[in-house]
Amino acid sequence: MFSGIVETMAQVVRIEQEQGNKHFTLKNPYPQGMGIDQSIAHNGVCLTVVKNSQEMVNGEMANVYTVTAMQETLRLTNLDDLKVGDWVNLERAMSMDKLLDGHIVQGHVDQTAVCIDMHETDGSWYYRFEYDSTPDMIRRGYFCVDKGSVAINGVSLTVCEPDVKDGKGYVSVCIIPFTHEVTNFKFINVGTRVNIEFDIIGKYLAAYAKYLEAGIKN
Repeated sequence: MFSGIVETMAQVVRIEQEQGNKHFTLKNPYPQGMGIDQSIAHNGVCLTVVKNSQEMVNGEMANVYTVTAMQETLRLTNLDDLKVGDWVNLERAMSMDKLLDGHIVQGHVDQTAVCIDMHETDGSWYYRFEYDSTPDMIRRGYFCVDKGSVAINGVSLTVCEPDVKDGKGYVSVCIIPFTHEVTNFKFINVGTRVNIEFDIIGKYLAAYAKYLEAGIKN
């Protein structure tokens, strides 16, 4: 479980394909290192650390770690778009004794969205995203509500101007300068594909409503 409060970023140093899986090796930004089997959110995707090592990165010896994404994860997320040199948002799993500064994020990305507008606005940044939206997806809780929460590339954000039209969903978010600087939002442009995880509370409520409806019909 995560909170959507990104701690830092890591740079991809190597990508290896193995059948339908991809192994991503990244430079470790945590001085204390990472444990094998530790869960880390990468752009909002919960991945398991499978290897720690040291190797030369840009002419210097560095600590690196490796995570693996399976074919289904690659299909549903933007991890398959990653290239060597790209920066990924990181968040370690939340401990139960810490404040929940963001919202409940599972690290289970629902789908991707595409940036269709972005601009600076009086010191902050405005982004608008478009994603596929069908009646079935909405019934499963894949939607946004005004002033609700959404995780985009693992960043917990407040929803603005949600809309659904002609099979597409739309959501806007505003980013303060600090978040823009310390996450990979600063690399997002029009056309960039991002990961989106809808609020788990909305999914539970949508499922509950569907079960109630099925019970009434039966």
